[in-house]
Amino acid sequence: MNAEIQEKLRELALKKSIPFCHGCYKEAPTGRCQTCGSDDLMRMLPGVGCEWGTDWIIRSIIETELTPVNVDEAFEESVRQCYPETVQVAWMTLDTVSVAKEMDPVSWNIAKSEWESQEADEGNIISFDNGGTYYWTSDVEAL
Repeated sequence: MNAEIQEKLRELALKKSIPFCHGCYKEAPTGRCQTCGSDDLMRMLPGVGCEWGTDWIIRSIIETELTPVNVDEAFEESVRQCYPETVQVAWMTLDTVSVAKEMDPVSWNIAKSEWESQEADEGNIISFDNGGTYYWTSDVEAL
């Protein structure tokens, strides 16, 4: 993942969360617990919970504020932009995407997987769970 995006997401996570002393179970907005003086603090995300680190906050922000890419729809749109909308088969005029998907589903899935990999390599889509879910990079940057 792009280090710049990762750093900006970390900064966003720090802005949206509050330092929290687990030992005293109190918020510590100054970065040091007013009760025990500890600076070894968890992060609390209001309405979600508290935990060490920021990765869980980033995941929560992304899951609640962004819509995942519908890879199937995005790939179909890409195919529609590259090929004519319809194809003539004998006397029938058929939707090109439907024909490709139904006539050779294995090839369709391979092409979709290659498209997904290419989009990720080019930085158009980004995943935070090793390819399980993708988000448009532009949407992540807009956060």
